[in-house]
Amino acid sequence: MNIVCLWYSAGGKMDYFYGPGRNHLFVPGPVNIPEPVIRAMNRNNEDYRSPAVPAMTKTLLEDVKKIFKTTSGIPFLIPTTGTGAWESALTNTLSPGDRTVSFLIGQFSLLWIDQQQRLGFNVDVVESDWGQGANLDILASKLAEDTAHTIKAVCIVHNETATGVTNNLAKVRKILDDYSHPALFLVDGVSSICALDFRMDEWGVDVALTGSQKALSLPTGMGIVCASPKAIEASKTAKSVRVFFDWKDYLKFYNLGTFWPYTPSIQLLYGLRAALDLLFAEGLENVFERHARLGKATRLAVEAWGLKNCTQKEEWFSDTVTAVVVPPYIDSAEIVRRGWKRYNLSLGLGLNKVAGKVFRIGHLGNLNELQLLGCLAGVEMILKDVGYPVKLGSGVAAACAYLQNNTPLIASRV
Repeated sequence: MNIVCLWYSAGGKMDYFYGPGRNHLFVPGPVNIPEPVIRAMNRNNEDYRSPAVPAMTKTLLEDVKKIFKTTSGIPFLIPTTGTGAWESALTNTLSPGDRTVSFLIGQFSLLWIDQQQRLGFNVDVVESDWGQGANLDILASKLAEDTAHTIKAVCIVHNETATGVTNNLAKVRKILDDYSHPALFLVDGVSSICALDFRMDEWGVDVALTGSQKALSLPTGMGIVCASPKAIEASKTAKSVRVFFDWKDYLKFYNLGTFWPYTPSIQLLYGLRAALDLLFAEGLENVFERHARLGKATRLAVEAWGLKNCTQKEEWFSDTVTAVVVPPYIDSAEIVRRGWKRYNLSLGLGLNKVAGKVFRIGHLGNLNELQLLGCLAGVEMILKDVGYPVKLGSGVAAACAYLQNNTPLIASRV
């Protein structure tokens, strides 16, 4: 039996129609959820105080450390979004009035800066053009001048999803070390962790965070925060008000062996277990290489279409999202609308300063080469629909040629 799902607004107008086949989800989060993860979450509720849930939580906490590449960090699995994870990172380590340096390079770094300001921190904003990475020369100047060590934290978005820009965290750490500056190093890894190489211990990151709906390929609803010993020590004297996000409550229950200060999502915990198992089965280094292939293939397609990448230098190219600049006579929002209405293809809108100017192709999470090629074919048809003189097949051919020469055998099938 075929089921057609219709939702109607109060005025009786149809709001949504379930189209045939699968929705092709290519926004940069939330992403496709693997079938094994869906099956793992398809279960009833359980008593989280039973022996089973703490036992599973203990192994999850140990395994989550692997995606951050840390042995000394302490992870927290918080029922929240990336925004809540931001707040957890800030309020547990800083006090009102503390000075932070934060880089404004796109919509999500802007939102994190706004949160810092609303929480009462003294934010020193370093702004770059959207499409550029963080200006680390200015960071070096500020740290050199700050002999009194008034800067308490450097806050940076690893991968700015609005513009497709990836920042070099190793360089940030080197600058901090060059000036022997004790500022905490706080990193938003929402659209990078589990897709791009992330080395918490090696880079001296003090707090890193991600969201379940990105490269982990889970539903939205879990913010994962990992704190270094230095950050845990800072949390003991931080004066910011926090209740729901207080690490102290988590650590208390960790020590008791029950792990949860409030009710977790049982289904998300089982989903996380399955998601981590899939990542480890593929191998994290293979996961990073797969994302690098998909990112490169997408950029080759954009070049073949005669369009430009929003990201202004190759050193900043993101392997999880590509923001494509459209000609002035095209509204990029119409590309997104047409994709959804005609081809059941979901692309990312341009946000804020780049609204109407770019559309975004997300290529992260549980995704393979043929899925990406389907998306690129859809984008070509949409470009033709909106009046852009694309040669059909050009981008797909460029991506195909690269992928055919660079895609390895599936490791489990060799």
